[in-house]
Amino acid sequence: METEIELKFFVSPEFSSQLLRKISEAKILQQSSRMLGNVYFDTPDQILRQHDIGLRVRRFDDVFVQTLKTAGRVVAGLHQRPEYNAEINGTDPDLSLHPVDAWPESINVADVQQQLAPLFSTDFERQQWLVAMPDGSQVELAFDQGEVSAKGQTTPICEVELELKSGQTDALFTLARELCAEGGMRLGNLSKAARGYRLAADYQGDQVKALSFVPVQQDQSVESVFVNILEHALGHWHYHEQIFAERQELPALYQIHQALTLIRQALVIFGGMIPRRASALVRQELQWLEGELDWLGEFASIEQLLADKGHVLKKLNARKELMKQLQARQQALPEVEEMMQLLESSRYCGLLLDLSRWILSRGWQPFLDDKSRDRLAGDIKPFADNVLNRSWEELADVFPAERQLNRIDYLDQQPRLNRNLLSGLCFAELYDEEKRAGFRMPWLDLLRGMEDLQQLEPVRLLLDQQDDEDRSQIEKWLSRKEESLLHAMDQTRQIGIELAPYWP
Repeated sequence: METEIELKFFVSPEFSSQLLRKISEAKILQQSSRMLGNVYFDTPDQILRQHDIGLRVRRFDDVFVQTLKTAGRVVAGLHQRPEYNAEINGTDPDLSLHPVDAWPESINVADVQQQLAPLFSTDFERQQWLVAMPDGSQVELAFDQGEVSAKGQTTPICEVELELKSGQTDALFTLARELCAEGGMRLGNLSKAARGYRLAADYQGDQVKALSFVPVQQDQSVESVFVNILEHALGHWHYHEQIFAERQELPALYQIHQALTLIRQALVIFGGMIPRRASALVRQELQWLEGELDWLGEFASIEQLLADKGHVLKKLNARKELMKQLQARQQALPEVEEMMQLLESSRYCGLLLDLSRWILSRGWQPFLDDKSRDRLAGDIKPFADNVLNRSWEELADVFPAERQLNRIDYLDQQPRLNRNLLSGLCFAELYDEEKRAGFRMPWLDLLRGMEDLQQLEPVRLLLDQQDDEDRSQIEKWLSRKEESLLHAMDQTRQIGIELAPYWP
């Protein structure tokens, strides 16, 4: 058995010239080029897929190699997966060639053997180089161009893979950083097999989803939970980057923004132990990317105002003119093509690589003193209780029951409330589900109220462009809308403040 440790990137066909230029600067130990044909097998009910197992027969020259890849991990963008290889005489797989302990106990190998059938194929040219790295590590660099085929349909393959053959994992990131210096690379979290299964199932792609609770257990250390949070956020980020790359859905970009916010909030939560200088570069680049996505809120607000032919504006005499002005403002915001360029830019790819490397190498540890190391090794529950207490005190301070809050007050506190709710996501699994849900509900409702309030802002920004009569009508309309929202939000805030916390 071997364990693949690799980074995958999606690139364009034009990337080849850039790649060859970079390779000419490296120390190459071996190089080759060959055509590879691969057929993937599964049962009619896809029992292998259900267990995250891949089975293929690869043909190159006159050699056939059967490969079994068992359930692995994608940690911070790095793919790690056990694989078993055996040479065979033809295209029909023989499962007896792999050791018994390679299979999960729940799988009856003999039954699977009887039901196996080809599901899809991948055919591509692989240009391959074995690169000697300055630290003595050896990395295999492969550039694959071809297609995935299933049920008469095809989808192109154009990928770069970096696989560690010997030495330190850090060498993968060093080489990847050099390759992406001019842009054109996007970290890929979908393998060729995953894309083949999608094609065979006529799968149209994943759906946008909100951040879920971070998986945390009572027996974990503080540091292991910190890593969990970062990996959880990064997984959410990668998931939605793929959706945007496939379908250009702006809600996917919003979820990437949420993942960024969660990472930055984690750095604040654990900042008492992990010095700021340990994450200085990462925080700087996260802040840059957040700035690149700041326009999303305004775009979403305008989208809501224009929905259903501007139905929400129907009572305004200036409705048609307002819609034209809102459309003009929306068109001035970044376009899909600009966002795709961002996702393939050198700086963006470098951020993902540096963040992944920082997580995998525990890049904060050299900056710790003994006291911080002891605290990070401590139990998570007391730490979580303390974090949530501080978060609750912060909310009580900015949303006091006795104070009347206006539009500006609420909008100013929207980012803070979002961060506090994300803090709750980090530790939610440590507490009673029913109590937790009841406590979070009014604060989630309050955040939605803030978003509804924010939705009116693009109209307010256009007031100066209206004549006196229309401006007066719009101001009254805004006032009524805001008064209704503020009344509901004040009631929700009162309910939230009076609730007992769900943590001890």
